[in-house]
Amino acid sequence: MIHGTCSVPVADASSMAEIGGWSGCAVLFLESLCPHVNLLSLYKDPHHKFSLFKVIKLTLTDSAGGLGGYEILKLHDANPLLGVELKFVELEACRRFLQSYVSGTLRQALAQHAGRLLAAAPEVKVETQLKAGTHTLDLCLDSLEDCLEHIHLSQSARLCDDEMEDLEQRLQEQALGGAAPEPPPAPQPPQRDCFLFQTETFEDRILTAADVHSFSNGVGRQWKHVGRALARGCRALKGPAIDNLAYEYEREGLYEQAYQMLSRFTQAEGSAAKLGRLVGALEDCRLTGLAESLLGSQ
Repeated sequence: MIHGTCSVPVADASSMAEIGGWSGCAVLFLESLCPHVNLLSLYKDPHHKFSLFKVIKLTLTDSAGGLGGYEILKLHDANPLLGVELKFVELEACRRFLQSYVSGTLRQALAQHAGRLLAAAPEVKVETQLKAGTHTLDLCLDSLEDCLEHIHLSQSARLCDDEMEDLEQRLQEQALGGAAPEPPPAPQPPQRDCFLFQTETFEDRILTAADVHSFSNGVGRQWKHVGRALARGCRALKGPAIDNLAYEYEREGLYEQAYQMLSRFTQAEGSAAKLGRLVGALEDCRLTGLAESLLGSQ
């Protein structure tokens, strides 16, 4: 365990965010407790580095509530630990990350993604440590404001290094199937912000990371049918895209296939990737139970 101090901050994070653009840095240290899974060795192995990066990225997406608000600056060799240097540029993304870390959700998501993508045990047990500068944040997790203050005061002049940029680019290309960026969509008439489902009206909204996770967990083998239903209004899923995803992620299983399909939809459609469109596709595929589950979690 890394030791350090955690003193009382001089101002809370919210007041700092009001003064100007909020940012801060932290380092997340990871160590697998499974003897046959060494995260540092996987990072050093060119054949496994991308899969490990993908595990970390998916975990951060789950814990920070989306793809924005943070970036991975560098992965460190902190033998026997793997260090993940993070820069947060949105206060709320950092707060959600800390809440996930405190509750254990981050560790659970990391274990699940690692078990699925690293061809390891069904669930890899991982020990974590979190530092900001010289402060070990594990010592003051009972005060999120203290942690946010330490992260804010820990500023890094480092830019995202070339290796991280290459891995990010590869991940984006994989999610989009290597396709060229879609041209800007033609202007659409204003859309209603509500939709009907089984005679009941629901407020429409952009799909969240939690929606993608719930869908991927529940859709099973029907993900292809839902993808083809969504493809009627999404060019990124037309043609052989669905079959290509099925082939590319066959080893990772149904969850990852469904996850990649809906992630491609959300990235390609942007603000038009609405809950109503997904619910409509589920209705077309007679998956009303899953639609009810998604709507019930709002």
